[in-house]
Amino acid sequence: MTNQYYFDHAASAPRRDEVADAMAPWQHGVVGNPSGSHRAAREARRAVEEARDEIAHFVGAKPGGVIFTAGGTESCHLAVTGVANHHRRHHVTTSIVLSRVEHTAIIDAVEMMVRDHPSVTARYVEVDGDGVLDLESLKSALNADTAVVSVMTANNETGVLQPLDGVSSMVKDSELVAALTHTDAVAAAPWLDLAEVTASIDMISICAHKIGGPVSSGALILRSDVLLDAVVPGGGQERGRRGGTVDVAAAVGLATAVRLIASERREVSARVTNYQQKLLSAFAQLPGCAITAPGANRLPGTVHVTFEGLASDELLFLLDQAGVCAAAASSCSSGAAVASHVLAAMDMAPQRARGSLRFSMGAETNDGDVEALMVILSSVVERLRGES
Repeated sequence: MTNQYYFDHAASAPRRDEVADAMAPWQHGVVGNPSGSHRAAREARRAVEEARDEIAHFVGAKPGGVIFTAGGTESCHLAVTGVANHHRRHHVTTSIVLSRVEHTAIIDAVEMMVRDHPSVTARYVEVDGDGVLDLESLKSALNADTAVVSVMTANNETGVLQPLDGVSSMVKDSELVAALTHTDAVAAAPWLDLAEVTASIDMISICAHKIGGPVSSGALILRSDVLLDAVVPGGGQERGRRGGTVDVAAAVGLATAVRLIASERREVSARVTNYQQKLLSAFAQLPGCAITAPGANRLPGTVHVTFEGLASDELLFLLDQAGVCAAAASSCSSGAAVASHVLAAMDMAPQRARGSLRFSMGAETNDGDVEALMVILSSVVERLRGES
């Protein structure tokens, strides 16, 4: 049986045993509705509120600002469309500002708003060749009708970090706007101290399954009394900002995952940074291989490369046969072979982007995984070069 070497943590990290254990009591038998008043409901509510406290601490916010969602996509959607909808009900025109390298969860939500509401426009901010936001481009995109500015903490494909302090300062210093800021911190959560890195940002999105928690669990965290319309109205749950009964197990799972990440971050980051440098050095020796965004600060767990003259799908097929789980970083989750809008925004030549690969690591990655990957990828590239 072929060994498995998992290098796709950025898509979904392995669920931690501690998370599964913490969720177990809330996944069978009587699980009270946190909105109720009897004993079972009070126990459920206590578990949810303790989870809320944990998540608030993780990003340095107040518990009242934590809104539980069904994942990162819903969290991003609520932040952008919730604020924009509230804004457009009180203004003649509304603009949403976002970078060209945002996750499709943001881009699709914004394009939906533009399509459905003639008074809403999208303004895209350019990035440089490394995928780093151009602050001058941001400055020109801001206007008196800007409702929200969304810039991710780190890119989910390349791992490149964005200048959030610069974004926040420019928005707040502008005399033309009173816009709110949002950051998709899903990719950054395993690696960065979000309480520090996102301290100047009004809204932060995270999700559980990228940090060893359950799928369909996330949160939008507000640092202040942000005015937004609920995307899903209901029975007044989450202070009227997101209707529906809170999934107790999902909330507990997310809280357990962030607690583990916070306690291990320093050790894991140091170890994985060494792995990253080792992989980058080895991959740079492979024929036709180029390191993506070599001049930018990147997350420790992401190694993104491209291969001239080769295609992602053929590389991934042979890697999979050898037991390596990786990604082309050219689509979100559907598996569709679509061009990467991130690499296009970085002005990467299509023939180069066609051979992109993303290897992403986590707490479970070990020396043996890294050694195996270097040997296997070298063999795969040699085989394909020989065939071509």
